[in-house]
Amino acid sequence: MTDDNEASISKEPAVSHNESGHAVATRHDDHALPERFENPGLPDHVHRQGDNDEAAARRSERQVATLFGLSMLATVLFVVAYAVIGKDDNVTLPILGKVHALHVALGVTLAVSMLGIGLGAIHWAKTLMSDEEVVEERHTLRSNDDARADFVKVMSDGADSAQIKRRPLIKYSLGGALGLFAVPLGLQLVGGLGPFKGDVEDLRTTLWDTEVPVLGADGKPEMKNGKPVTRPRRLMRDPDGTAIRLSDVTLGSVFHVLPEGINDTEHPINQKVKASVILISLQEDRIKNTRERDWGINGVVAYSKICTHVGCSVGLYEQTTHHLLCPCHQSTFDLTEDCKVIFGPAKRPLPQLKIDVDDEGYLYAPHGFDQPVGPSFWERG
Repeated sequence: MTDDNEASISKEPAVSHNESGHAVATRHDDHALPERFENPGLPDHVHRQGDNDEAAARRSERQVATLFGLSMLATVLFVVAYAVIGKDDNVTLPILGKVHALHVALGVTLAVSMLGIGLGAIHWAKTLMSDEEVVEERHTLRSNDDARADFVKVMSDGADSAQIKRRPLIKYSLGGALGLFAVPLGLQLVGGLGPFKGDVEDLRTTLWDTEVPVLGADGKPEMKNGKPVTRPRRLMRDPDGTAIRLSDVTLGSVFHVLPEGINDTEHPINQKVKASVILISLQEDRIKNTRERDWGINGVVAYSKICTHVGCSVGLYEQTTHHLLCPCHQSTFDLTEDCKVIFGPAKRPLPQLKIDVDDEGYLYAPHGFDQPVGPSFWERG
């Protein structure tokens, strides 16, 4: 062994054993290493203004109560807006343009209600709740009986630390804010399960149930016995708005359809959605249901596009299997058997729209659907 090797070996850290028998490095390059590092401890606690000044604490209390009060006011306004603003009322906003006033009112008031509770809780924690640093030593995961018995005391001490007992203004304002905040949630839950104002008939009908006026050569509606002459609505391409002739519908073709005369400026968007129809041509001998065959023409049939599960648009057609697919939750309908459900969460077939052809060869709907379209509702029956 050379001298260089001896020098290199001498620089290796020496190893000794402590009282517990564990190896401890004692030197490295002739510098001793500590056996353990000392606990640096916690920095000195910095007291807040409210900790020593009762006037400042009361000021913080009033600020927290004000935020909770703002939340209560916004919740009340939410309920008022829900009951007063009509479903067809609109408002024009920057960037967004024309939007439903009810949606804006509910969104703003609910946001302010939540913000008031959140900011109030944060300000309460920052200014009044105890912020003393606490160190908890590790212990056995399963608490012993004494620790469990002490749990109630710890929770009680926590309530005292939060000053919830000393600050009744905060206690009552928080209770009011949280209590009222449950109202919009319950209102949305109950109101969302069915028409809140009893407007059930709107769910039973679509624009296919109404007719359009017959126009004369001068472009004005024809009159008979002082009343406009009307006729059933034709099937129009969506979004082109052009009428569909029976000769346009070749075998295997698919048309997305809206009723004649629909106008975005006159009819709400929900009317357009409810009246959406898919028109498909298949071999007539593949249709197994007699009624479905009779309500179509030469294998051309029309069905509502609104899924009977949660109202998504059923717009995917598989020509080989003659299946209609809802892309939202994969409900699948068999077009050869009156669109009965063969897979997925939907429980009812898609409603069929009876179609016919007029003297000019255009497809039209003699009447509307024989049942409400879309998902179920309480009064459906």
